[in-house]
This record gives sequence, C-alpha cells and structure tokens, in this order.
Amino acid sequence: MPASSSPVAFVLHGGAGVLADRSYDAELTHMTQLAEAARDALQAGGSALDAVCAAVKAMETSGLYVAGKGASPNQAGRYELDASLMDGASRQAGAVAALEGFVSPIEAARAVMERTPHVLLAGSGAARFCTDQGLEPVIDAPGYYTPAAAPDSRAIATGTVGAVALDQQGHLAAATSTGGTLKKVWGRVGDTPIIGSGTWADERCAVSCTGQGEYFMRANAAADVSARVRYAGEALEAAVDGALGDVAQLGGEGGIIAVDATGAVCARFNSPGMKRAIVHADGRVEAGVR
Repeated sequence: MPASSSPVAFVLHGGAGVLADRSYDAELTHMTQLAEAARDALQAGGSALDAVCAAVKAMETSGLYVAGKGASPNQAGRYELDASLMDGASRQAGAVAALEGFVSPIEAARAVMERTPHVLLAGSGAARFCTDQGLEPVIDAPGYYTPAAAPDSRAIATGTVGAVALDQQGHLAAATSTGGTLKKVWGRVGDTPIIGSGTWADERCAVSCTGQGEYFMRANAAADVSARVRYAGEALEAAVDGALGDVAQLGGEGGIIAVDATGAVCARFNSPGMKRAIVHADGRVEAGVR
C-alpha cells in the first residue's frame, strides 16, 4: 500500500438482536469471510462503495439474515424490501423502499443512484425501474424466500444488514438492506432506505444502522453521528454512543456501525447482541454476536 494512501477500514453487521439459545456459527463464519474479502479488496485499491455493495449483496443472497432471501413476509404475505447506499465523497445516494420481486435491493439502490437523478424509488415504480434496468428478478416467489428470523414477540422485531468502509483514496461509503420488521403492515417503510436515518456517509464518517427503525427515524440516527463529529468535535465512538443513546431515550433498541476518515471503527448496540464483523487496523478480522 503506498505510503500516501489512507488506511483501509471496514465493518459490517448482520442485524441487531440475538437469541441466547441459538447458534450463530453460520453467520459468524459468513461475516468473517465477507470481512476478509472486503479487506483484501480495499487493500488492493478497491473502492469503499464497491466493498460495501459487494458485502451487502452477499448477505442478501445468503438467506442467513433478515434481508433479501432471508426476509419474512408482511401481514399481507408479501415480501417488501428496503435498501440504501451513500457515497461519502460525492454525497450521492440511492434507495429503494417496499420493493418486491428482485434478488438484490442494494443493487437496485445503486442503480437509482447511478442511473437516475433521484435518491429514492418506492413500490411498483421501483419494481418497474428494476425491470427496465435488467436487474435480476426473483423467480418462484414466495418459494425463493427462506425467512431467517426466529419467532420474536416484540412489537417491532428487527432484522437488517449493512456495511461501512474507508478506502485507500480516503473515500467513505455505507450501505444497508432489510426485509423490514417481522409481521409489518403492508406498505410499512422503516429507517433503512431513508438517507440520514438508517444510512449516511460524508467526508467525516460512514454509518449503517440496525434495529427498531421507527425510533432511528425519529432520531435521524445515522446523520446524527456525523453531526456530533462535525459540530461537537466528538470522537467516533462517543458520537455513535450519543446517537444510540438518543434512540434509547425514545424507547428504541438496535445498533450502529461506523468508520471515520482516520480509519477508526465502531460497532455499538443496546439490543440483546448484534451480529457483526470488524477489520482492525492490523488487518485482523473479529466477528461476534454479543
């Protein structure tokens, strides 16, 4: 790596909330592999945006998480998925909400960012756009889906995936994707596709959130992390703790992953665990659920 380049950094999450009596060995192995692949790609000069999109797409298609293939149906039996991404260097962003019928919502979100003047497309219009763009459709829905969520009695049961990265050029990026809360009302949209609430990236930091989205929306949690860094001069971990504390004060739970322009990384949660993997400064990968 050239001496003039930035240190690379990467963090991903597989969703907040874990069960004490369930094994997460498959998820830990998968997240570790994804983190290693992202580290290698970033160290080889790959972009932060490509790294987060690749990791999130792999999580969507794995069926191991409440996103993409692992999503659960809403109360109407439909699979409505949300995703967003943001490129910190340009502040370009793309998102889809309540999207039905496509394998990779994060690919759809990237297409919105790169091929339209818009940020967010929703519902049947988003699906029509994906068809026009030739994105891979789901074949034989609902048979394609293998819901990954365990039974959950909470009013807002959680499940999301996301990734944040810093590349050698000093650029930051974030991506987030979800199947939404379990047993959600038809048409419900949470924080994941809302830029500033569930996803944020700028020149200071990149952020991806997971948890009870209604509370993260009311706290504008992802952008709040950057605001705390910018205006209060807080270090990344303090900024994440402050934003997550605001969510908790409203009554919500979940987690936040973040990386800043110096390569500092953070993964914090106030839920019963959060599936995550972190690439440390020395290249070591650490994965955990609690």
